[in-house]
Amino acid sequence: MTISESIQEFLDYCELEKNLSQKTVRMYSYYLRFFLDWIYEVKKNKEVDVIDLKEKDIREFRLYLSRKYLNPHKGQLKRQTQNYFLVALRSLLRHLTKKGHTVISPDMIELGKQKDRTIKYLSEDELKRLFDAVDTVDEMGLRDAAILDVLFSTGLRVSELAALNKDKVNLKAGEFGVIGKGGKARVVFLSTNATNALKRYLDKRKDPFAPLFIRYSGPKETDDLTDEKKRLSVRSIERMIDKYRKKANILFRIGPHILRHSYATDLLSHGADLRSVQEMLGHKNIATTQIYTHVTDLRLKEVHAKFHSGNK
Repeated sequence: MTISESIQEFLDYCELEKNLSQKTVRMYSYYLRFFLDWIYEVKKNKEVDVIDLKEKDIREFRLYLSRKYLNPHKGQLKRQTQNYFLVALRSLLRHLTKKGHTVISPDMIELGKQKDRTIKYLSEDELKRLFDAVDTVDEMGLRDAAILDVLFSTGLRVSELAALNKDKVNLKAGEFGVIGKGGKARVVFLSTNATNALKRYLDKRKDPFAPLFIRYSGPKETDDLTDEKKRLSVRSIERMIDKYRKKANILFRIGPHILRHSYATDLLSHGADLRSVQEMLGHKNIATTQIYTHVTDLRLKEVHAKFHSGNK
């Protein structure tokens, strides 16, 4: 079996048997076809069988990612991004091994060690300035205020927020379910502020469209304007947040994910345990939630100061 054939079989398996999301399958496709293009160039456009793939080829590919390849938009790849290519390649090899093909061991591919991530989040003062920057005199302003409040109240990913429909959000209960990465379901909760902001926005709306957040620019409303054409896009939400960031005089660039980080930081700094925050964020592994060490380390210091006998 050629590498090209094995990639297509693996992608079909991810979509049909593993039932991965289309977005995940597309990313696997991108990383693996990138590797395929590279191996074609190295082997002078010859088809390569999976049985002929050697550890040396993987090492040369890693060196190419680390030293030679420049993304046309972002330049040199970060170590974390390089690891995405390796994770996809390792998943392909595990699939081939499971199917009985003779290939190099997927365990031979070790991920590069990453530096500890530095998490950006907003302080209480910065959050207040951001929320106060929104003028709620019209429907669009009410929408923008509701978006900021819901993001900070729920920790939703921006793609999850953009996909919401009005009938899925229970304002009376102050909670609703979402399907996150990898099809993982979780319940998120609305704060009093977020609930009130959503009520003010939805009470103002008189349209028949299903999306929770709709756009107010672009093509004029016509009979063939569908729900999806009216839905506010992820990119529009990102631009909206950047607009209010400038108005609030927040000097570093922020986006929807920084509100997610701020949400987790707020919970942990006010006493929430890491496991609960993991569930509310929809993280599969607790290790992912442990990026918030800037909070947990401070809590540990407070515990040490309070309880260690040497501090008495």
